[in-house]
Amino acid sequence: MSLPYPAIVTTLRAAGCVFAEDEARLLTAAARTPAELLDMVHRRAAGLPLEHVLGWAEFCGLRVAVDPGVFVPRPRTEFLLRQATALASAFAGTLATTLCEAGPSAPYGSRVAAGPVVAVDLCCGTGALGAALVAALERVELHASDIDPAAVACARRNLAAGSQVYEGDLYEPLPADLLGRIDLLLANVPYVPTGEIDLLPSEARLHEARVALDGGADGLDVLRRVTAEAGSWLAPGGHLLFETSERQVPQAIDAVTRHGLAGRVAVSEEWEATVIIATRPG
Repeated sequence: MSLPYPAIVTTLRAAGCVFAEDEARLLTAAARTPAELLDMVHRRAAGLPLEHVLGWAEFCGLRVAVDPGVFVPRPRTEFLLRQATALASAFAGTLATTLCEAGPSAPYGSRVAAGPVVAVDLCCGTGALGAALVAALERVELHASDIDPAAVACARRNLAAGSQVYEGDLYEPLPADLLGRIDLLLANVPYVPTGEIDLLPSEARLHEARVALDGGADGLDVLRRVTAEAGSWLAPGGHLLFETSERQVPQAIDAVTRHGLAGRVAVSEEWEATVIIATRPG
């Protein structure tokens, strides 16, 4: 396909795209016709997120479908996923040790069944976290939910057959049989204070659902609702993981401990990410 590549780069640079050359290559590869490429370049230059123009984002090595208006998975959230997979591996190791300790002659009832990790992707957006978790672990029973119908439709396309995606407010649409048996509860909740929404880059402010960004007056309204019920849904020893900002850590830890969970902080300078890991005792 013969296309005016230098002109594309120039157009994207003029629109303020920092990685104009990389974006030009992606758009050129994605377009099926010169007319489609021109349309894609114009939409990107007009300020649409690159992922909305392409229709996908890369997350943990996966190509995740991203529909217009749906929250774009951020690279920093890969740090949360790495924390979750490490916990899942430790959990599986504990099950294996328990099985070995039981011994081959132990009564059947004393054995621990090393079943799949039960995981929930709350406020799932595209379902990127859930999809990456399924790809990383050998056996996962995955459930996901979001209040945004567009996000739910997107997540249903991204998540593997066998995963369940529900539409509704936080825990409300989850099946009751998950109560007390969730090993990993991943909650990528909105945590931008309402008063700071207007300070976000225009790509997020204008083109992503506000419900995926706005965390209330101090940014922690949704988080407090999640932590208030997490203990009822987590299995003993199960973990809740969520992102927050560095300045919100004290209030986030308070929200966790207030509801009987033990919280710790994981920080990555490389990913510029702060993750709270809250564990149900037992």
